[in-house]
Amino acid sequence: MREHRHDEHADDHSGRHEYDHEHDHNHDHPHDQEHDSSFWRQLRELIPFGHSHSHAEMNIDAALEGSKRGTWALKISLIGLGATALIQLIVVIISGSVGLLADTIHNFSDALTAVPLWIAFSLARRPANRRYTYGYGRAEDVAGLFIVLMIFLSSAVAAYESVQKLLNPQPITNLWWVAVAALVGFLGNEGVAVFRIRVGSEIGSAALVADGLHARADGFTSLAVLLGVLGVAFGFPMADPIVGILITIAILFVLKDAVVTMWHRLMDAVEPDLVDTIEQVASQVPGIRSVHNVQVRWIGHKLSASLHAVVPAQLSVGGSHNLIQEVRHALFHRLPHLAEITVHADPDDKSAAELDSLTAHHEQSGMMEQGQGEPIHTHRHPDITGYSISVH
Repeated sequence: MREHRHDEHADDHSGRHEYDHEHDHNHDHPHDQEHDSSFWRQLRELIPFGHSHSHAEMNIDAALEGSKRGTWALKISLIGLGATALIQLIVVIISGSVGLLADTIHNFSDALTAVPLWIAFSLARRPANRRYTYGYGRAEDVAGLFIVLMIFLSSAVAAYESVQKLLNPQPITNLWWVAVAALVGFLGNEGVAVFRIRVGSEIGSAALVADGLHARADGFTSLAVLLGVLGVAFGFPMADPIVGILITIAILFVLKDAVVTMWHRLMDAVEPDLVDTIEQVASQVPGIRSVHNVQVRWIGHKLSASLHAVVPAQLSVGGSHNLIQEVRHALFHRLPHLAEITVHADPDDKSAAELDSLTAHHEQSGMMEQGQGEPIHTHRHPDITGYSISVH
């Protein structure tokens, strides 16, 4: 097994191939960076702009830019939530409402939940080492669990306050001031939610999406206050606790989405279409007989994958290497979030099946220990060579 870094990938195409075919490397990008002002250079560090790189280098850039963009999104959203809470604080000072003060403090504290995710994005940029051989990308998923817990606490607090208002009704004072603060809280939190979810989806960060759902849950809490105030203003005082209970139910649906998202990440689940895409792209490389044993998972906001590709048995090790490099090239080009790929070359010689007995019983034993009656992969080929890459 030989290890290759991403930056070696560009050089692999200059060598001779036993299966030659053309690739479109004509990617034109502006090259006037040296003339940019310092402002634009700093802005480019936060928002992805075009650069001229090989496909492998572009995937490294995408992974690093993902962490930078995630951090940038957290900074912007923190400013948004801070401004929301500040406006609410001004309303509190003007109105003197104790209830609004509690809601404002709640919004300030919720804004701080972005800190663990910020730390996670910073950790994710650290290189892998002999202890953390896959790097620190999983720190995002740990932060995501914390965020899910905070959404649960938000729903619990909303439910408790609604029940208390239902059992012990209290008059709402400064109705219109409360309505203004609630509207500001809803719009601010929902704006941050949309922003975080959009950026999280673009960079592949489940934790950032979950943090966006957390902001949405807080926005629902403010919406409950607004609707309750309107109900009281129109002569229906029980609207406040009733709306609060309904909003709590809505928050539980938000919680469900966040839990499912993080569960999938922790269990290494991916969309089946992604596996289909990898199989299709790899199989279309000239010289590849078939593809099997495809495995994909997210590590933070980066994809890690492995597969077995069946190649002609008469190929030399060098020829197999070149062919495998073509598979890697095609996958990196097709999947922007792909940061690590291991491809094993298996010969198509039928006589090689006899060597399966060397490892088949170990694999079947492992499957039986996991409670499965038969191995997941029913056809295997002995490895003659393998190539792996890793992002640092």
